[in-house]
Amino acid sequence: MNNKKLEEIITILKSIVLKNKSQNIYESKMVNSLKYENNIISFTLELLPEQVKKSASIKKFIEEKLLAINNVKKIEIILTSHKKKKNNSNIYERLKPAKNIIAVASGKGGVGKSTTAINIALSLSKLKYNVGILDADIYGPSLPKLTGINKKPESNGKKIIPHNAFGLQVMSIGYMVPEDTATIWRGPLVMSAIEQLLRDVEWSNLDFLIIDMPPGTGDAQLTLSQKVQLAGAIIVSTPQDLSLIDARKGLNMFTKLNVPILGIIENMSYFVCHNCNVKHDIFGNGGARAEAEKLGVTFLNEIPLDISLRTTSDEGKPLVYKEPGSSISKRFMEVGSKILNQIEKNRKQSLQII
Repeated sequence: MNNKKLEEIITILKSIVLKNKSQNIYESKMVNSLKYENNIISFTLELLPEQVKKSASIKKFIEEKLLAINNVKKIEIILTSHKKKKNNSNIYERLKPAKNIIAVASGKGGVGKSTTAINIALSLSKLKYNVGILDADIYGPSLPKLTGINKKPESNGKKIIPHNAFGLQVMSIGYMVPEDTATIWRGPLVMSAIEQLLRDVEWSNLDFLIIDMPPGTGDAQLTLSQKVQLAGAIIVSTPQDLSLIDARKGLNMFTKLNVPILGIIENMSYFVCHNCNVKHDIFGNGGARAEAEKLGVTFLNEIPLDISLRTTSDEGKPLVYKEPGSSISKRFMEVGSKILNQIEKNRKQSLQII
């Protein structure tokens, strides 16, 4: 067998992700007995019961991708399927609290991710979409401060009713526990709490759910990627090298989990003195833009270091809500538009079969 040709075949198979699946057909063990002999590719493709009805279109789609390889004359795919054992548990059920779920993440803390997340949510809301925001930072929830809401949410007897803030549906573990109470939980409890906030909250007819992720690349990120079909992830970074190194780790993690990267935002990009109108690159400038170009992802915008972002967040009235006409709010509106464009672009270019 030609090893280089086999590697090329496997690369193509790894690029194919079927509808509603997070893993490609090769790494999910759907492809078996792969062979390449006499310019013929042959293998067995094991489909799930719900995929059988579309077996012909799935087979044709894969054949078209593989026939693009030089010198390949024929594709022989043997389709198989096995019934799943009945299981009353919904442990493997994918949650869908919104049409589009977006993770806002950072490799490290202190880069303004939560402030960025809620202003992104507000920008999409101002673009006439129904938007919610979930604070998934179990150890350091920020949404109570950012929304000015500190009371426990109500319940309808079955599910928790999210608070409404500025037209957004909002939920955080911070609404459940006192502000000064330390959350000391191990990984399994964190994952369970995040799943409950997705499953047991009465999210209503959401076009977008923005998830404010905890910093780093741990249990929360893995749980979200497994439990929901993310429309994409946004990476927030400051310009300096240390932050960019951690941002790169976060980006690589989502890529490995087959989550599309919607783009990178450079926060605290520069500071303009209000007295002398001189621009100061306190943390450097342009690092996130250069990183986005290097990695081939969209650069969503640069957000300056400005006292208005801090004061409006501390007041519990985020900038895009309180000062919609400000120059920084307009930058967040640009971010919202770019996110919409990127999601639409991803849908058109996606290898998923509809």
